[in-house]
Amino acid sequence: MKKITLSIACCMLLFTAVHAQNDWMKKSREEASDKIKKDANDTIPKLWKKGMNINVNINQGSLSNWAAGGDNFAFSLGSNLFAWAFYKNGRHSWDNVADLAYGYINTTSLGGRKNDDRIDLTTKYGYDIGKNWYLSGLVNLRTQFTNGYLYPSDTTPQLSSKFFSPAYVLVSPGFDYKPDKSFSLFLSPITSRFVFVMDDVLSKQGAYGVDTGSHFKYEIGAYLSANYIKTFAKNMTYKGRLDLFSDYRHNPGNIDVFFTNALELKVNKWISALLTVDMIYDDDVKVFENKETGVMGPRLQIKQVIGVGFAAKF
Repeated sequence: MKKITLSIACCMLLFTAVHAQNDWMKKSREEASDKIKKDANDTIPKLWKKGMNINVNINQGSLSNWAAGGDNFAFSLGSNLFAWAFYKNGRHSWDNVADLAYGYINTTSLGGRKNDDRIDLTTKYGYDIGKNWYLSGLVNLRTQFTNGYLYPSDTTPQLSSKFFSPAYVLVSPGFDYKPDKSFSLFLSPITSRFVFVMDDVLSKQGAYGVDTGSHFKYEIGAYLSANYIKTFAKNMTYKGRLDLFSDYRHNPGNIDVFFTNALELKVNKWISALLTVDMIYDDDVKVFENKETGVMGPRLQIKQVIGVGFAAKF
């Protein structure tokens, strides 16, 4: 019995000694760590910032023996994807953005047709020359995924656009002003714009300003692009972009306008509401009829979409 008691006492004494030694070593490491000053140069900066926002909105409705009237069935799908990859190393920066959208609607009376369609890709390199100004070069491609139609009330649908008909390609050297992370203003006094109409039917119509039968048009002029992204109150984000282009060689006073706006309201991590408003004016798009005169000509194009559905941010 004495041997057992002695053994237990020895074990307890050994455990206490080890525990005390561990506490002493931990305290010594903490004191030594506090005395060491961290060198900021030891931290490797993160060169790339990448991410992606996805919104998918689905709406469906049906009526049966409904006295108030309406379409018996309606279904709509809207999707938006905004992806980015930003590089920053010293004075060098490289911004890459993909802005994609597609929407489809089907009703009993109208049938199926799209109500949104966009492919917009931008890459921009900049070299910091001081005071928030960058010597930059920009390349932008804007087109669509699928065929687009006009729907006159008295005739069959008319093909008006399709993939790469049209497609706008901008190659632009200039200056970029970026006072903070939310705003940038790109200015170029000399920009090349290439207009492609690869479809033979649209090409023969001289659509989008190309010569009749031609698939290509070259323009040179001044270009401005203003971009703004801002998050308010943690659950509301606005994204806006305004592009202006003036063709020096053909009616420089008729400025082409591309203005896109998106307001996202987050309900929770996976649910959000999205409001988009796009405005386009292009003097070469003469497919709209004046109801009073019957003359075809350009018009201010406006597209507005509201949706509530799934949202994810990576």
